[in-house]
Amino acid sequence: MQTYQAQCVLDIQATLGEGPSWDVATKKLLWVDIENSLVNRFDPETGKNESWTVEKECSFAIASVKGDIIAGTRDGIVRLDPATGDITKVANPDTNSDTNRFNDAKCDPRGRLFAGTISDTRTPGDANCYRFDSQFNYETVVPGVVNSNGLCWSPDQTIFYYIDTATRKVDAFDYDVETGNITNRRTVVDIPESMGIGKPDGMTIDAEGMLWTGMWGGAAVRRWNPSTGEMIGTIEMPCPNVTSCCFAGEKLDQLYIVTPRKGLNDEQLKQFPNAGGIFLCEPGVKGSETFPFAG
Repeated sequence: MQTYQAQCVLDIQATLGEGPSWDVATKKLLWVDIENSLVNRFDPETGKNESWTVEKECSFAIASVKGDIIAGTRDGIVRLDPATGDITKVANPDTNSDTNRFNDAKCDPRGRLFAGTISDTRTPGDANCYRFDSQFNYETVVPGVVNSNGLCWSPDQTIFYYIDTATRKVDAFDYDVETGNITNRRTVVDIPESMGIGKPDGMTIDAEGMLWTGMWGGAAVRRWNPSTGEMIGTIEMPCPNVTSCCFAGEKLDQLYIVTPRKGLNDEQLKQFPNAGGIFLCEPGVKGSETFPFAG
């Protein structure tokens, strides 16, 4: 098993850093601080980080083909104009905002948005994963989950990978890129509690078809072979909780990793001072691009 290292490139002490995506148009990293309701945009060239508030907990940020940012919040999906900071609400299929909020999301190769929700009370069946077209018409594609989390597509666009963190598994579906339909659910990676490496959170995929998962409570990003279920690589992280990661850069050979401070006591925060930072790893493999929203 290969071991990699990561370095902190933005020591920003986010409460709950999450939802990274690469905006190829601006060559900047979008990411969110959920509990502070912030959409962020980090410029690797200058080291500058811009922030916008969206008023409610914000779980993902993805660039659109129009140049604005699509974000998920407790009150649904919104559009953020980074030039003005103006917010426009566009869709909210999961209206039980007292106990549910949006969580992880990505766009598929055709620019459809797949976005799921999380149950605050972690009640089985209370959350869902939805598919939105370019007009924000939506369908429920994975119903009855607890914590809709990491998702990505195989390089050949025939498989959709999905994590409901409560199951401690990565599932795969057959994927029809023409329609966005998913079928034939099965488990490809099983991470039981007895492994002692934490729970799978956000996820991305590399050009070789290997999965990279942030591990909550596992102080690492893990690399998996979905054909065998085997863990084949580890990025060791200087913080106990790791939420998500995405490939970035002109060659898509840089892996940015986001982390939280949430869940750590005062003693742990002293022990892990970079928790809540943005980290960079160069694992020697290229990854998948972040597809922009098509609408």
